[in-house]
Amino acid sequence: MSSENSKLSPLIVIVSNRGPFQFETMPDGTFKSKRGTGGLVTALMSLAQKMDVLWIATALSESDKAWSQAQTETTPLVDGIKMRLVIADEDTYNQYYSTIANPLLWFIQHSMWDMTRSPVIDVNTWKAWNEGYTPMNELFADAVAECIADELKKNERPIIVFPQDYHLYLFPKFLRERVGYGVQIQPFVHIPWPGIDGWRILPREMREAILSGMLYSDRIGFQTKRDAFNFVQTARFYLEDAHTYGARDSIVYQERKVHATNYPISIDSDAIEQLIHEPLAHLYKGQMLSQIGDRKLILRVDRVEPSKNILRGLQAYKAMLEAHPEHIGKVQKLALLVPSRMEVDEYQTYLRDIMAEAGMINAQFSSEFWEPVRVIVGENYHRALAAMQLYNVLLVNPLADGMNLVAKEGVLVNQRDGVLVLSEHAGAFYELGEYALIVSPFDVYSTANALHDALTMPEDERKRRAEALRAIVQNSNVHQWFERQVEDALNSHANKSPTSSTLEAIISADDNTA
Repeated sequence: MSSENSKLSPLIVIVSNRGPFQFETMPDGTFKSKRGTGGLVTALMSLAQKMDVLWIATALSESDKAWSQAQTETTPLVDGIKMRLVIADEDTYNQYYSTIANPLLWFIQHSMWDMTRSPVIDVNTWKAWNEGYTPMNELFADAVAECIADELKKNERPIIVFPQDYHLYLFPKFLRERVGYGVQIQPFVHIPWPGIDGWRILPREMREAILSGMLYSDRIGFQTKRDAFNFVQTARFYLEDAHTYGARDSIVYQERKVHATNYPISIDSDAIEQLIHEPLAHLYKGQMLSQIGDRKLILRVDRVEPSKNILRGLQAYKAMLEAHPEHIGKVQKLALLVPSRMEVDEYQTYLRDIMAEAGMINAQFSSEFWEPVRVIVGENYHRALAAMQLYNVLLVNPLADGMNLVAKEGVLVNQRDGVLVLSEHAGAFYELGEYALIVSPFDVYSTANALHDALTMPEDERKRRAEALRAIVQNSNVHQWFERQVEDALNSHANKSPTSSTLEAIISADDNTA
């Protein structure tokens, strides 16, 4: 890379609760790292080969803590990425994560609270806010400030900080207090941002701290235009000093203009295409083919979260069998469920309700050779990919979802011209909705009709829809998702038009000098 382009090449700082690697302590005292599978990790791995990437996250296990304490460098390299793990007091972390982030903020943003009964903001909630969520956000800001101090003094290149998700809403303000405006701060919110009324659940002090804290950013990324618009309107409504001046995608706060931009996340199509050809995926596919036989498969793949609306999906399946008995014995409902946040009471209760509903359906409709519903609980990505290849109908009916990558994975790998039944409240609706069957997640009757329509849809119509959906996913990928965010931050830093190609120029320079 030339010296001129070296000055342009930014330092990319990712800040997240969970890091890209998990560490395991080996018998000889050394450490083994295991790479995570999330979209952000995938996007960064390719970008790390072109740019300088620093990732700051929490040490979540004892081995993570031991690895962090054993390092002699502030930001040691792990698989091409500079790493820094912050070590938090266990009680502080639990209050931050298990009381405020999950479930309070997560439930608000997915519109999941039953406001006649919950949440109850009590002394424990305030304690968790003051002694958990706030100090954890400050701890992250301290770590970032320490790691970038030398870069700030040199002032030779852009520094772009990307805090991730609802765990870090106070972070932008705390970082500004420590390093000023010599860095670009651009959070990304992976989950939905509800409208104004959703945020009235929070006490005014918490709500204003979150909104004003985020507005110390330069730009805030969201999954959809709807989420970005909702944020702008929420900040304008609840903060006296926030003004939109008629804009839908930006807000002026304390004489600074903050942009709200949608960056719909996608999947690593190439990596998934490789996975489905691995021996383990072939093994699961063969097993499922023998179990399904000549029946049609209705599939869902989800984490066990109330927002995924698994229970109503089962009720819709039951309603379809009752209204259209011609499907009895000729379809198979398979639910592949991944345990999620099982330490939270609401999640435990929800899983019990799912298993009970599935049991009742089987009790009502099963025969000697046919079980209407099969539920498998456990994390197994190869098994999920095998099932996605075989579905005739994929049901994705969340109450609220930032994106829902299952919808994109399914339409990419499916080999049966399967039909996607999709909730209008999934972020994926805005990209895939034209070629899916769209349902209201609350409407069990219409979802049952959509399942029937999908099962009986003419072959040419199924093929047309499936090919269009596959093309949409193939034409966007997770690498582009993150590179767009970097590009916008670089353009903002350089005061250039949004059409300039600063990032592309840097990467091209790297390629030419390699």
